[in-house]
Amino acid sequence: MTHLPFSNDLPPLLSGFGLRAVTEAAARAAFDWISRGDRVQGDAAARVAMLAQLARQPIDGTIIVGDIAQDQTNGPFPIGNNEEPGIFPQFDIAVDPTEGTSYLQQGLTNAMAVIALVPRGTMFDPGSAFHMEKFAGPPVLKGKIDPTAPVAAKLEAMSRLLDKPIAEMTIYVLEKPRHRELVEQIHLAGARVALYPAGDVAGGIMAAIPDSGIDAMMGTGGTPEGILCACAIRAMGGEFMGRLAPQLATEKLAVERSGTDTTRWLMTEELVKSDRVFFCATGISTGLMLTGVERTKDYETTQTLMVSGPLGERQILTTHHRRNAG
Repeated sequence: MTHLPFSNDLPPLLSGFGLRAVTEAAARAAFDWISRGDRVQGDAAARVAMLAQLARQPIDGTIIVGDIAQDQTNGPFPIGNNEEPGIFPQFDIAVDPTEGTSYLQQGLTNAMAVIALVPRGTMFDPGSAFHMEKFAGPPVLKGKIDPTAPVAAKLEAMSRLLDKPIAEMTIYVLEKPRHRELVEQIHLAGARVALYPAGDVAGGIMAAIPDSGIDAMMGTGGTPEGILCACAIRAMGGEFMGRLAPQLATEKLAVERSGTDTTRWLMTEELVKSDRVFFCATGISTGLMLTGVERTKDYETTQTLMVSGPLGERQILTTHHRRNAG
């Protein structure tokens, strides 16, 4: 029996309305640990909630990108209804139950629960490369920016394409020691820098949305976050490019042994080979893109971004969840 074909007549899961239950459950579980100084417990709670919801979905999926997959010693992590092959749609999955974990730990902004699904065999598997240099921007930049060009040259090209002076442009960069020179170059070229200690999924997606206030994202962050960004941006028609850039000694050794090319920039279509993308992100703490979980005596309120490649839609949904009695 062959697996179910994809169709524009999508069930609720694949239109985003069902998939949102996965990220909303993770965000609500993580919210309990905001500002408690314990990133381990918050991430663990979100992970358990996310996996529990994924297991209930009518899919045959494999998590190949994200710390859940990295924790496995026997390869990618199967999830969902995969005991009867051929009955349910088959997916590659990327997850981050607490994107921006440092935000969660410190009670800062921008923490989110994130997931992306694409048809099986169409998601790039980065292996043991946990860091990636990235460039993200709106659709007008697609195919027109040389990722190997100097920063000033990139900004000049962007200025022409966006019809916007460099002085009015804002570039999202993670606030890391490795980015000191990048930040200096952006400032020398005359643009603004929006610095955040974590959360480059939000930064990349905001960069891909025209007139969002973020004109591009540059710099090196996590590879899982890069794949998640690429999924959402592929569905949105924006630009995303990534180059595997190992930072840790053990990571560099593992990548070298695997023979992975760390000099070549990968285009969006190489990272995500299908435009049939399903992406959801739910805010944990209020940030650049989403309002975080809000709790009252009777309700918890969540805000979720849903992107559906087949439908060509991007929606933000606010949901009021009734809290369990007692």
